[in-house]
Amino acid sequence: MLHLVGYFAAIFIGLSLGIMGGGGSILTVPVLVYLMGVSPVLSTAYSLFVVGSTSVVGASGYFRKGLVSIPTALVFLATSLVSVFMTRKYLMPAIPHELFTVGSIAFTKDLLVLVAFAVLMVVAAASMIRSKQAEEILDDDMHHKHRVNYPLILAVGAVVGVLTGFVGAGGGFLIIPALVLFARLPMKTAVGTSLVIIAVNSLIGFTGDLSAGTPIAWPFLLGFLAFAVGGIVLGTFLARYIPGAKLKPAFGWFTLAMGAFILLRELVFTT
Repeated sequence: MLHLVGYFAAIFIGLSLGIMGGGGSILTVPVLVYLMGVSPVLSTAYSLFVVGSTSVVGASGYFRKGLVSIPTALVFLATSLVSVFMTRKYLMPAIPHELFTVGSIAFTKDLLVLVAFAVLMVVAAASMIRSKQAEEILDDDMHHKHRVNYPLILAVGAVVGVLTGFVGAGGGFLIIPALVLFARLPMKTAVGTSLVIIAVNSLIGFTGDLSAGTPIAWPFLLGFLAFAVGGIVLGTFLARYIPGAKLKPAFGWFTLAMGAFILLRELVFTT
């Protein structure tokens, strides 16, 4: 029964990516861990493949509409590609399974990943809940012409690469504001460019897992991916009629509740 709910959630992940250009990937790891029974660390690898492949499908639609800035994507990827690959190939395998103990809580590698992911969910939720106000500020800011801030784009790219590699999420909630504020891209072009960056980062990160010898259950992974791709195809179609900005606050509250659930479950109810 939980697996059926998990496959339905995969559709929802793709749906949110298609409509909002981001956000859905933040749910992939919790779905894999709590509904599909995959270990947390392996879930981050699976998430990279699912999020990357799904974003490829979503980005193709923005390419056809001319809403992708290739030069900006290449600048952003210049640092993020290196950091995501190094994180997956060297940092993650180097973290020991047993870390330390605080009171009755034994911090393992799996727990560290889940706690880090829950904190990231809370931060992403706050970004989505404030999305309407933030987008008004960004739109107002676009009326003023400033130089493209390449150093900040490179810095954000490096940070996003580490986050993507560590928790297996695309980081769209960081990428889109950076592209609008620092690269001066219009919102729709920022969404399309963000999907390209997420796709490349995630799939390169996944190659780090493959080169590190991570065991992959391909039949399960490809089946899960099929549902997510179906969701993003539907979401891209519905995006013509449903403004993503109207859905972000509600999705943000849901993400906040999920992040709180993970923190309570892993740090309170297990003690």
